[in-house]
Amino acid sequence: MNAVPTPRPGALQPPGALAPPEAVPPPGVAPSSGAPSSVAADGDAFRGDCPGRTVLDHVTSRRGVLILASLRAGPLRFYELRDRIGGISEKMLSQNLRVLVRDGLVDREVEPTVPPKVSYALTSLGRELSDPLQSLIDWIATRTPQIVAAQRCHDLSTPES
Repeated sequence: MNAVPTPRPGALQPPGALAPPEAVPPPGVAPSSGAPSSVAADGDAFRGDCPGRTVLDHVTSRRGVLILASLRAGPLRFYELRDRIGGISEKMLSQNLRVLVRDGLVDREVEPTVPPKVSYALTSLGRELSDPLQSLIDWIATRTPQIVAAQRCHDLSTPES
């Protein structure tokens, strides 16, 4: 009998991937409530209860992507991030930074000065993530004219309701 490879914890799995046997409750048995279930920890972001989906939401939110991409070049102060990301309110920036710090993707450093100077930088996890995010941003920048043309074509061919 061949052993089925067990995915590393937190790894995102493609849809339809088999979960390790210990992560699948027996038929008719619901995952336990309260403590995180082993099913939720199997790394299948297509499942609603997967913690990876929450991280995916944080990272791929409009502001999350822009914050992480802005920090690629190095640490920035709050106002520098705000100015770099056009159209983001201080409240939204603050909320998103808090989430990304909690996720371990961004580091918040407070210098003990009066007033305190706060800067933000990517952690090693955030730097690892920034390469594929930059590729996504570059792809969007390259393909935007084609996408806008497709949108116009679609809008012209779709009757208004």
